[in-house]
Amino acid sequence: MNPTAASKEASSSSRVLLNEMISSMREAIILVEHDGVISAANEAASRVLGGPSLESQQLTSVIADDVIRQAFRRALEKGERTETQVEIRVRADNRVFDMRVTPLSLTDKKGDKSAIGIFYDITRVERLERVRQEFLSNVSHELRTPLTSILAFVETLEDGGLDDQENNRHFLEIIRRNAERMHHLIDDILELSAIEAGKIEIKPSFFLLAPLVEEVWSLMAKKARARNISFANEVGEGVTIFADPRRVEQILTNLFSNALKFNREGGNIAVTHQKTISFHQISVIDTGEGIAREQLPRIFERFYRTDTARSRELGGTGLGLAIVKHLSRLHGGEARVESTPGVGSSFIIELPVVGNFT
Repeated sequence: MNPTAASKEASSSSRVLLNEMISSMREAIILVEHDGVISAANEAASRVLGGPSLESQQLTSVIADDVIRQAFRRALEKGERTETQVEIRVRADNRVFDMRVTPLSLTDKKGDKSAIGIFYDITRVERLERVRQEFLSNVSHELRTPLTSILAFVETLEDGGLDDQENNRHFLEIIRRNAERMHHLIDDILELSAIEAGKIEIKPSFFLLAPLVEEVWSLMAKKARARNISFANEVGEGVTIFADPRRVEQILTNLFSNALKFNREGGNIAVTHQKTISFHQISVIDTGEGIAREQLPRIFERFYRTDTARSRELGGTGLGLAIVKHLSRLHGGEARVESTPGVGSSFIIELPVVGNFT
């Protein structure tokens, strides 16, 4: 075999091997020839870039993104590598990819070069990073407000406020209240972080629901009396559920606290229970101001508040309902809300009749 024939055979074998490797990869990969024609593409590339058959098509007819086009042009004409992020719409969803386009040393009989592009889907990583940044920003903001107040009143006391017999106790009360707010916030952050990290274990057992409701409400009764808010435990005496009583207590505590904060003076709070084939439905119903329809989908998000200023004034951390939803889901259930502005809200916890715990 002469050298030229051997070279052609080696080049052909290399391309066959390369095509097989491309087909087996999870990442979206395309191979583009010197004339801009796609000579190979795997299934992932077809899903990402659109169209069941990318091969033998011009790159410019398949891809409209100028960043991707320019990357392949530099690889084919100048032998330059490109690494950058691109956003591609895939099935009505914007996905973020780490794109790497590299010139190949493989040549055909004319000596023309090729280029390979690999698209790593980093959408989930990017979204998690945005959530992390948003979480840190929210935590910093939530802690800064009470801390600023504490420092301001400490300075007031240091500058002679201690000798002000009429106001010094008031200053100390403000400091204590803001310190408690920070303490509650940190507790909720640690609790939510443990839940989301999968470090919370659900330990279900059979227990009577009505006595637990009474026990949790007894801790809230003083605050309720101060605002003339009445309470009704409408759970049947014999209602038994199979769940983690400590976590159900936590759920009820957060829901009762929420119902008290946003209820009207002289309002009502009731707890009811219904049983379907699949779920126990525990509802905490209040006669508060209600929630606007557009706010309902976000009500269980971390740090989301329908009335930010009032919630902070009442000592809310913005994490209670997020904890409620996570704990409900750990039980294999769900949390939802129904509300009518000006009438009130019903927070409904669904816990499985048969333990489907994660």
